[in-house]
Amino acid sequence: MASLTLFDTMARHKRPFEPIDPDRVTMYVCGPTVYNYAHIGNARPVVVFDVLFRILRREFGAEHVTYARNITDVDDKIIAAAKELGEPISEITEKFAAIYSADMAQLGALTPTLQPKATEHIGPMIGMIQSLVYGGHAYESEGHVLFDVDSYDKYGKLSNRELEDMIAGARVEVASYKRNPADFVLWKPAADDEPGWDSQWGRGRPGWHLECSAMSAAHLGKTIDIHGGGIDLVFPHHENEIAQSVCAHDGQPMANHWIHNGFLTMGTDKMSKSLGNVQLVHDLVQHYTGEVLRYALLTAHYRAPLSWTSDLLSKSRRSLDRVYGVLRRLADVTPLETEAPEAFLEALYDDINTPKALAEIFQIAGEANKAATGEDKARAKGELLAAGALLGIGHGDPDEWFGLTALDASERDAIDALIVKRQVARETKDWAAADAVRAELTALNVQVDDGPEGSTWRKLEQG
Repeated sequence: MASLTLFDTMARHKRPFEPIDPDRVTMYVCGPTVYNYAHIGNARPVVVFDVLFRILRREFGAEHVTYARNITDVDDKIIAAAKELGEPISEITEKFAAIYSADMAQLGALTPTLQPKATEHIGPMIGMIQSLVYGGHAYESEGHVLFDVDSYDKYGKLSNRELEDMIAGARVEVASYKRNPADFVLWKPAADDEPGWDSQWGRGRPGWHLECSAMSAAHLGKTIDIHGGGIDLVFPHHENEIAQSVCAHDGQPMANHWIHNGFLTMGTDKMSKSLGNVQLVHDLVQHYTGEVLRYALLTAHYRAPLSWTSDLLSKSRRSLDRVYGVLRRLADVTPLETEAPEAFLEALYDDINTPKALAEIFQIAGEANKAATGEDKARAKGELLAAGALLGIGHGDPDEWFGLTALDASERDAIDALIVKRQVARETKDWAAADAVRAELTALNVQVDDGPEGSTWRKLEQG
């Protein structure tokens, strides 16, 4: 039986996942700062950790897994956006939080158990700062409260870098109120026209790093099973989270597993506004189904870089055509309620190896397509659906997938008959007859795609 192993960034190797309490498995993933639309790179951790969420729910039971993904709704970027647009901060954050949730839902992401907002946790944040000050790990200076990195001797363990290297390689703010350039802000003063809360250090707002530490502890406990996010968050965000959490909680680790997904690039270039190659999920879903985008995000191992191209999206749609083509041919078969095959589970449980798991999906699809008896078809269809459910693919309506719901039954039957006629001609190597049928289909505005599991077709839009 497959057992779950995950690569732990802190340990630098794969190790078995063993929760603190199997009846309450906890996972925290850093969520969006809601001041603009999410780009496709932002969606990669959403899809990766959604798959892990599905695995954990299968393994421990849905009622025993708590997944928190926060919403940062107070931040310098949000304040700048509000000033630029001349809109209240709350309107901007509520608008883009709703858009983010809708866009991620289109990618098939399950709603996390909890979605805590930073502005709703100011009390716990102030409490954590107080603990750090009293413990000698933080100090007040010029209206700011800063974490003293020299007070934590394991600072840099997650990113595996010396303090001097981290300072040199990051955009560390050098400020007069810092004892050490690497010290980071826990609390900062707020201007009169900026959001702020009263505290013993004056009116201000929390630092970004502190927000996640406080929300994770408030909802999941001082030590959680899994903390995740993109590789870009290892330093400084997660390094700083660890430092302040461990010091505020008497040396208890913040998380037992640290999991990070790799970068997404646009072809060979990193996605950036300066290069003008940022692709927004909100725009992409106007041209591709969310399931195609999700599939594309799963084609590379989550820890590896992923090159995002139009060719990748085309290949992803064709791959899903194969899955839905099999499901359409088995439309009248009632699937057995069964588990995904062991080979598929072994791939997925081996550090979320989605490329290998997708390859196993096509093994299942091929067996389903070749199944001769009703029982074999029912079992294969059940296995295909069970495997797809863990990846979040293959649960749509096949007719809708191929754009056939607008056609009446007689038109669908007529096209299906032509597809079968062409297939027979191909099998008997009567290429002239096959080409003639294809010409008929083209005249009907039907696109035919041939694959290992047979031919699929879709009705193209006129125009």
